[in-house]
Amino acid sequence: MEFPAGLKYTKDHEWIRVEGDVAYIGITEFAQRELGDIVYIDINSLGKEVAKDEVFGTVEAVKTVSDLFMPVAGTINEVNPALDKQPELVNSDPYGEGWMVKITVSDAASVDALLSADSYQSLVGA
Repeated sequence: MEFPAGLKYTKDHEWIRVEGDVAYIGITEFAQRELGDIVYIDINSLGKEVAKDEVFGTVEAVKTVSDLFMPVAGTINEVNPALDKQPELVNSDPYGEGWMVKITVSDAASVDALLSADSYQSLVGA
């Protein structure tokens, strides 16, 4: 299982990658393995300011439906268009093409408070 060092993580199994003034958010490899085959992703918060820990969408797998939680406060600028036709990208490439949303972070310092790759790996017992 991968835990890319350049990302930050949440206890709810989301990851965030900051690139300049934008950040990409998705779910971790651990989360997608627990969920199973992902069949649908519903994110209806495009253009909205979403608070830290607020639900910004859901992911539906064969086994269950799970909420997606915002790791830091920010405005959702883009929902990954590829996921409409290929939600399985989250299973095959959760840290790359399987990203969920692109946001403008409201408070860049809040990213530093998230879990490191090592801390997240310890949390999930891997």
